[in-house]
Amino acid sequence: MYRVTTLKKLLEANQEYTRSYTLQPVESTPQVALVLCMDARINPWAAFGLKNGEVHVIRNAGGRIADAIRSLVISQTMFDTKAVGIIHHTECGMLSFTDEAMRKRLREERHAVADDVAFLPFADLEESVRDDLILYRQSPLLRQDIPVRGYIFDLATGALREVEP
Repeated sequence: MYRVTTLKKLLEANQEYTRSYTLQPVESTPQVALVLCMDARINPWAAFGLKNGEVHVIRNAGGRIADAIRSLVISQTMFDTKAVGIIHHTECGMLSFTDEAMRKRLREERHAVADDVAFLPFADLEESVRDDLILYRQSPLLRQDIPVRGYIFDLATGALREVEP
């Protein structure tokens, strides 16, 4: 019942939104693609001073590059984005489990086998950013002639800190 109510509220809010909605013109295509965690506590537009249409925001569990390559290729190839920011964050749920623990839970709770799925958890936050920077640099599909930087967003303070490769 909770999920239905939440989705119903979403639809009602959207109906209210459409009453005053106008498509905002964008001065240019996004120049930057940000890959960050789907954690609902992070509002990238507010946290990074962004305006609608200014960047491509690619979100997934943990902000992992492995899950974002397809979207980054499209962003870079079709829209010519010229920089990439990889943003992981403190208190990330991806720090709280392993692939095997997730597979076990799926077997027990859903009777589902996910032995071939990499859920991409990590045990070290800074190392996860470095690993994603390396994975980015190893991909022949992604632009190697543009700036690519990795960061950690601190949920307690809102501060963004660069991670050295």
